Amino acid sequence: MKTSSSRQSANGGGRRSHLIALALAALLGLAGAFSTPAAAQAWPGKPVRLIVPFPAGAAPDVIARLVADRLGAAWGQAVFVENRPGAGGIPGMAALVRSPADGYTLGFVPAAVVTLTPELYKNPQFNIDTDLVPVAAIGTSPMMIVVNQSSDIRTLADLIRTSRAQPGKLNFAAAQTNSVPHLTGEMLGRATGAPMFTVPYSGSAAATTALLANEAAVTVDGLPALTQYVKAGKFRALAVTSKERLPGFENVPAAGETVKGFESIGWFSVYAPTGTPAGVVEQVNRDINKVIQAPDLVARFAELGVYPKPGTPKALGDFVQEQRSTWKKAVIDLGLQPQ
Repeated sequence: MKTSSSRQSANGGGRRSHLIALALAALLGLAGAFSTPAAAQAWPGKPVRLIVPFPAGAAPDVIARLVADRLGAAWGQAVFVENRPGAGGIPGMAALVRSPADGYTLGFVPAAVVTLTPELYKNPQFNIDTDLVPVAAIGTSPMMIVVNQSSDIRTLADLIRTSRAQPGKLNFAAAQTNSVPHLTGEMLGRATGAPMFTVPYSGSAAATTALLANEAAVTVDGLPALTQYVKAGKFRALAVTSKERLPGFENVPAAGETVKGFESIGWFSVYAPTGTPAGVVEQVNRDINKVIQAPDLVARFAELGVYPKPGTPKALGDFVQEQRSTWKKAVIDLGLQPQ
């Protein structure tokens, strides 16, 4: 028969066992509370989608795929490009802003989509200020002003003099209506009082074909579209539209050397849906900055006339705001109306 003291001892041991069990459960729960967010923050844990609002083979697509391949290697996850072409880049941007803000959908955004589409379309279906967050700049791509190698026009000053002498007579092959290259040509004519006759084409390939066939006197486009023809001796480069002469094109004057203050550049950037975790944005920014400064990619970009532009998400946001103001003024000056 158990004594009172033995019963008390047994009860005390039971209580101690119960308290130990509760303590262990609390510790396990606490460990779980710390481990769950860590697991959730492990990014990327699956493939990443990069939406490009231009068709496959276009300059933005080529640049996007170069970057995507290297990010995929760095992350150990596939980064697959999804082309969503359409007027003003709207289908691609609409798809981007509707995507989950989890870091697994990013957008490769060229200059025209951010600067011109909101000004030239009544319903662009995205708001760069509220629907998207800047992630990283990729690089800049100045325009180049070229003529056929057989042309008598040898300098930008020659082009301006000829156009002034024959107002509206020189055919300007515009690579797609209301694109950055098209409006660069229009602004050049306005700035110099030397208007040309604009012939719109469906894109860079059609415009360059027209110049090759001497159906047009001049065209303006991004370096990726024109570099091969200049290097092959088929086009004569009159000027680049950056502030200064460019590496690899030191013999080509900057347009500002002839037309004071004239500048026009294209550029490429990466944006994400608003609400994308800040940690993911910071990681993507850091990794893109590293990738675009790798010597092999710098060399490949140079072949395409693209110049890396590393920096912070804020620096990209500030740059884009400045560019938007510049192009908004250009749209007003040219009297363009939204469609």
